[in-house]
Amino acid sequence: MILTQDFFHQPTLKIAPELLGKTLVRKFGKKISSGLVTEVEAYVGMEDKACHAAKGKTPRTKIMFEPGGYWYVYLCYGMYWMLNIVTEKKEFPAAILIRGFWTEKKHYNGPGKLTKFLKIDKTLNGTFAEPKTGLWFEDEGYKVSKKEIRTGKRIGIGYAGEWQHKPWRFYFEPKENII
Repeated sequence: MILTQDFFHQPTLKIAPELLGKTLVRKFGKKISSGLVTEVEAYVGMEDKACHAAKGKTPRTKIMFEPGGYWYVYLCYGMYWMLNIVTEKKEFPAAILIRGFWTEKKHYNGPGKLTKFLKIDKTLNGTFAEPKTGLWFEDEGYKVSKKEIRTGKRIGIGYAGEWQHKPWRFYFEPKENII
């Protein structure tokens, strides 16, 4: 079942752990790649100093002010594309960074690794998460139990002061042959 826009209109901190175990699907040309989401980070509102929208709406962050279900893709360190799904309601900037992804053959344990594998770049920024854009989520019934979910501080945001310590990174350790 394809995740619809309604799913992404919920509170970010509710959705983030629920994305674990969901299937991220990428269609690029005639090739389709998919795998389970294993790690995410939540960024919630303008008060969150780690959120790109903390300084307001800019040409870069304007997509975060759209309703949930749109892709926010940006370049990090001039070399890695970061894939985020916008969440919540229009004019409330929030998103979830997709940090880990498990395929039949490999665990892509880093946001730059997974975007490279899935051929994700800025052309997807501002598009909707659905098959016609070539990138979407599906719920194929894989369940991650609450006991399996781990939390931790978000990574690489030392500039955010106390906000870097929010336990808004959610992940689980995939078992071999889970797909």
